[in-house]
Amino acid sequence: MNLKRLYCIIKNRLVTYKIVAIFNPIFNIFIGGNHRPVFFNIEEDYPTLKIFEQHYAVIKAELEAVLVHQDRMPRYHEIDDDLLYASGRYNRDKRWNIYMLFCYGEKPQFNRELCPETCALLDSIPNLCQGFFSILDPGKSIPLHTSPSRYYLRYHLGLKVPKHNPPILKIKDCEYSWKEGEGVLFDDSWEHEIINNADELRAVLIVDVLRPMALPVHVLGKFIMFLARWIYALETHRRIRRFFWTESVGESAAAP
Repeated sequence: MNLKRLYCIIKNRLVTYKIVAIFNPIFNIFIGGNHRPVFFNIEEDYPTLKIFEQHYAVIKAELEAVLVHQDRMPRYHEIDDDLLYASGRYNRDKRWNIYMLFCYGEKPQFNRELCPETCALLDSIPNLCQGFFSILDPGKSIPLHTSPSRYYLRYHLGLKVPKHNPPILKIKDCEYSWKEGEGVLFDDSWEHEIINNADELRAVLIVDVLRPMALPVHVLGKFIMFLARWIYALETHRRIRRFFWTESVGESAAAP
């Protein structure tokens, strides 16, 4: 067993990603606490994210190319234990699949080789935390859940959205229904859920970015991003590398 693997085992027994919640009272001082916004204006608050809408067609084309292999993609709880209930036990006969492209500096080689244009766009975003495709089976809902920390914002770009009875994101006292080619930026540290009674698949690009904040808490956010790589991303990346569908490429991607 190498030292990196031993580190991951020890870390998983003693520390989880939820430890970053201890910093929330500090963030609350600067972001409005229980009065912080739910949704954000992309053009005003994070204009660089507009690049995904501008390149919607190429992103969707790369999604479609890998989507034929959905059966080989991990379900969310297979790479993140914190989502065991939402992904693996709620509507357990239906899937919430993840195709990871960037995770706190970790870059799954196999996945990225199949989506080079999307990855180039992700790499152009400042203060990027994560970027991945999120795919819901028809009828797969996601129960109430929340992010443990308030240092980042979450962006969705609608890529495949059922036209009949589309899924709804319910967050705090607001609702949002995805539209293909449209982006939405929100604070997923609010408790939220997805109600999905559609009979077609729903897929979005998810991009997590450091929340725009005053300099002192911006630095704290950057520090948590550094911690997240060691507490969360290394083990997540190791699990992601188990999932591939072209043996020769997959073996290359899994090499240390």
